[in-house]
Parts: sequence; C-alpha cells; structure tokens
Amino acid sequence: MMETMLTVSRLAKKLGLSRTTILYYEKQGLLKPSLIAENGYRWYGESEIERLKSIISYRSYGLSISDIRLLLEPLSISQGQILENHFRALEQEINNLRAHQKAIIELLKKSILLKEKFVNKAKWVEIMIAAGLSKEDMIKWHQKFEEMEPEEHQKFLESLNITQDEITAIRSL
Repeated sequence: MMETMLTVSRLAKKLGLSRTTILYYEKQGLLKPSLIAENGYRWYGESEIERLKSIISYRSYGLSISDIRLLLEPLSISQGQILENHFRALEQEINNLRAHQKAIIELLKKSILLKEKFVNKAKWVEIMIAAGLSKEDMIKWHQKFEEMEPEEHQKFLESLNITQDEITAIRSL
C-alpha cells in the first residue's frame, strides 16, 4: 500500500493551517518533510501528518514551541513534567487574574468615594495592595486601562489629584 504524500499547501488545507504556520514549524525544528523534490516541493507522509497533529494539539494547550520541541524529542524530560510546569504557570496566571478581580471589586465598592474625590493616590495604592496586587500588577493594570480606555484612564488619574507630570509618567508605563 502506497503512503499518502501531501504538499505544504495540501497539508495546510487538510489540517486547517496556513502554509506559513507549517513552514514556521519546520524552521523551528518541529517538523521535517519526508522529502524535498528537485523542484523544491516539500512532501509530507503519514508520520509527518501525525506529528503535525500532535504539534497542533500541544499548541491548543498553550504550550510554547520550546516545550513542544522537548515533548517531541525521544529522550527529553517527561511529558508529565512539561505539562505539570505548564499547569503551574496557568495556575499562577489564574491567581493573578483573581487578584485583578478582587481589585475591581474593591474599586466598585469604593466608586462612591472616587466620585466624591475622597480617594487620593495614597488611598488608591492602599486599596490595590489590600486587594492583593503587587507593584508589577498595578503597572499592568494601568497599562491595560490605558490600552483599553485612554480617556477614562486620564480622568481616573486626575480624580486622584496627582500632578500632570505624574499622570504623563503613569500613562507612558
């Protein structure tokens, strides 16, 4: 029985990927064609197709290219170890998001104070720290606020009664 061979374009179409993605995986050392014809066409057989399906699955789990490379190497660290490391990273990200949620809840509770200008910079920082945000989290929060709602971010910073120079510095983080 003859093995099915596909070109990059046909393989991309079959698996719902772009040609560029497949060529990127090649460049990263994750995938190699069965053969490259004299005309430069890359041909992929069943084993390469299965390998590419594994790569697609690992990417859907959010694994990095370097982790996938390790998973595909026969004598690398275990799949379980890589997945456990990725799980821990996701868990940390979830914890950070929960901290952000807590900060927002605190903000909502304190929104009356903001409207009445009872909150200054020091009080705001105190609220953010009490909500579990680190200095790095606060910087990320300001960056996201600036990215999503620059005008509202400006108004918010002005409501804290801080100088225009400090507002400019915060908005350019």
